[in-house]
Amino acid sequence: MTTHIDLAIIVAKTAILVLGGSITYYALRAYGRTGNPSLRALGLGFGIVTVGALIGGVSHQIIGASLEVGIAINSLLTAVGFGVIVYSLYVE
Repeated sequence: MTTHIDLAIIVAKTAILVLGGSITYYALRAYGRTGNPSLRALGLGFGIVTVGALIGGVSHQIIGASLEVGIAINSLLTAVGFGVIVYSLYVE
């Protein structure tokens, strides 16, 4: 049975997937046009954050892992993705 909290998680993760996927797509598309490595890193960073949210949600909602495991996966990949995004700000 889906609770209100589960429904809120599903809606939030879906929004993150759509919006993060859009940012990733446009950043990588801009990289393809310009060849600017910072745009590639930016797209990669947002892609990692987006995939982290997806894997965290799937692990809890579909695989049945605990909410804590889903949050840990999401947090780890978000931290890695943000690290890549910070790196993209320093690439020439």
